Amino acid sequence: MKKIALFIAALLFSTFFYDQSIGLNLFLFSLLTVVILFINNQTHFKNRKTLVYTMAYLLTGLTIFFHSSALSIIANIVAFFTLIGHLSEAKSSIYVTWLNGLYTTIAGFFHRNFASNDKTTTEETVKEKVVIDYLHWAKIILIPTLIVIAFIALYKNGNPVFSEIIETIDFGFINIQWLLVAGLGYYLFNNIYAPIEVKPATELDLKTDNNLLKTEGFSISKLKKENQLGIILIALLNALIVMYLITDIVFLSSEQEIRASLYSAQVHSGINALIASIVIAILILLNVFRGDLNFYEGNKTLKRLAFTWIILNLLLVVSIVYKNSEYIYYFGLTYKRIGVLVYLILASIGLITTLLKISSIKNNWYLFRINTQVAFAILILSSSINWDHQITKFNFNYAQSMDLKYLIDLSNNNTLLLSEHLGDKTLERDEIRLIKSKFDTYSYQLSTNTWQELKYDNFKLKTK
Repeated sequence: MKKIALFIAALLFSTFFYDQSIGLNLFLFSLLTVVILFINNQTHFKNRKTLVYTMAYLLTGLTIFFHSSALSIIANIVAFFTLIGHLSEAKSSIYVTWLNGLYTTIAGFFHRNFASNDKTTTEETVKEKVVIDYLHWAKIILIPTLIVIAFIALYKNGNPVFSEIIETIDFGFINIQWLLVAGLGYYLFNNIYAPIEVKPATELDLKTDNNLLKTEGFSISKLKKENQLGIILIALLNALIVMYLITDIVFLSSEQEIRASLYSAQVHSGINALIASIVIAILILLNVFRGDLNFYEGNKTLKRLAFTWIILNLLLVVSIVYKNSEYIYYFGLTYKRIGVLVYLILASIGLITTLLKISSIKNNWYLFRINTQVAFAILILSSSINWDHQITKFNFNYAQSMDLKYLIDLSNNNTLLLSEHLGDKTLERDEIRLIKSKFDTYSYQLSTNTWQELKYDNFKLKTK
């Protein structure tokens, strides 16, 4: 059953991808992958987390059908590794899951057949090794084939009628490249149908707890000095960031209209300050609360100062969000401005998880584990948004001024929306020409798509 399923999957893989661009085929491949994994790992699919990863993987494949972008393709690949790695060991952290998924995809077949270090083998494995005689199969296939070819050559010279029949046989229908892609598909599915784990990394991850423990060298006098140093340092940094925030509020309240260059400088300098502040904050807090100081009874003042510093950094995030939002309002959305907002979200999450680490007495592994989980979730969610379409829509409807050439230079995900604005009187003749050219080129591309390359825009174009 397994061999038949892998063989069929390999043929479908080549049908989906041979000489085709990305479109509906990647979503169909995602469905096929889930089916192959389900056949051999049915008990794992009763796990709620497995179902979540499966839905995330299928969502990224469907996203590519609606708007094929580099981000959605990257998200699909990451979700693919995540699902496979999770099936190898459901309790491992997500970064180990990625490692297991990548290793399974590349070397699963060789690991199962040639790299097993287990001294004991199951009865089924022993039987399989005894039954499969590769040399015997090679003899059965190669020797009769070579002998038949030799006799065909001899008979062709001895009988002109036979020679004519042989020459009429055309093997041109056999596409070697298609078969090679099918072979690649078979190798891929053969690797992933039974996911494996990188044991050293997985075992270390499972053994590593999130909680901090007292060390044998616990010393009250030493911790008292560390606590004093931490209080002085974090108090000064609190004072510094308060001064920055006050001057920032004064600046924003005193300026009614801010030029684009000044807004840009403010946003970028604010981001630089935020990066430095968060990096320093996290590194200092991780160092201060790295061990026994977490269990020192006199650390309450230090913890309050640390929490205050984190909250002030979050206020700094709010300040930068406001500046960036004003900049977007006046001059429109761009990928860089969206990137600023994404960074601010990640920075805020990093600060909050640091606060949780300190308050719950967790170790650095806790931070790494929870933040990688959050990063994966943000990647999946952000890939589901058609950013080119949303940027174009926002700039036409809300931006006080915009760079239309920037919108035209975006991917084809906004082409149909741009074509809807061809009647705008604000457009210049050259801008209308560029939009029409982009629309005509994209329409031709959609009209030549095979069923494997279909996109949602194919159906939208038909309704126009």
